[in-house]
Amino acid sequence: MSLIEISDYRLAFDGFEGRVHVLDGIDLAVEAGEAVGIVGETGCGKSVLARSLLRLNPAPPARVVSGAIRFDGADVLAMDAAGLRRLRGGTMGMVFQDPVTYLNPVFTIGRQMEEVLRAHEPAMPRAARRDRAVALLDSVRLPGPAALLDRYPHELSGGMRQRVLIAQALAGNPRVLIADEPTTALDVTIQRQVLALIADLVERLGLTLLLISHDLGVIGAACRRIVVMYAGNVVEDAPAALLFAAPRHPYTQGLLAAMPDLRRPGHMPQGIPGSIPNLRDPPRGCRFHPRCPLAAEICRQEKPELRGAPHAVACHMVPA
Repeated sequence: MSLIEISDYRLAFDGFEGRVHVLDGIDLAVEAGEAVGIVGETGCGKSVLARSLLRLNPAPPARVVSGAIRFDGADVLAMDAAGLRRLRGGTMGMVFQDPVTYLNPVFTIGRQMEEVLRAHEPAMPRAARRDRAVALLDSVRLPGPAALLDRYPHELSGGMRQRVLIAQALAGNPRVLIADEPTTALDVTIQRQVLALIADLVERLGLTLLLISHDLGVIGAACRRIVVMYAGNVVEDAPAALLFAAPRHPYTQGLLAAMPDLRRPGHMPQGIPGSIPNLRDPPRGCRFHPRCPLAAEICRQEKPELRGAPHAVACHMVPA
């Protein structure tokens, strides 16, 4: 049994203009100790999938259409409030994309760290909570962690705020760390430092990692397995080395062709023609077929299944 099992998971959002079919039959298994990256264009559903693991998508408007999500055998979709409290921030820690949004500007870092610790261990004495907060900030390589407790989020740099979020995600001693676009708002140098920190924590603490990004370079730097999503579907799932060496799905090939390559002077990145479909009325069959250079009639009529191991692909035109 895998640590995380997602089976035929379909999620939609109901709005004034109709139902948006955000996730369409996701099948994904993650083993304990794996570092898995989920990549795709903005709007492909990768962040919605990450939030689904913790049931953080607001319902309504979010509606589970079908499928199952299991963590270590437990049915996440059937968990009661107590079970969700243990899961959120306890068993699974999540690092969100924008620290400015998730850190309260009117409270000190120490106050916010202590609130997180109180939620996980209500009986812990205040002095012990403060010591634990200092240890957590130190574990994410923040300088002068004791002094940081008395500072406010606006007094910290973007990279420091992101490290505070990582420290909060570790407060409940999680088994899984979910990082949703943790480097988006950071410059390149700080991005590398944050990715190196996450990789070190995963190895040192024996965590399972789910890293969400639209950037294949970020994913490739931290993960040994890559899951490629397009318009609510998983289209490719492979070890990182195999995916970069020989991408199989036309969409993955397009993503790689769009990346700058400093090793090839004069190389010009090539964009993928077209745009992601309107998920209120998604294309029949393969959702990528309107943009695909290989599309045939079967692609317009039948949704391809994800098949093949260890390099799985969902494409009628690529042999298993």
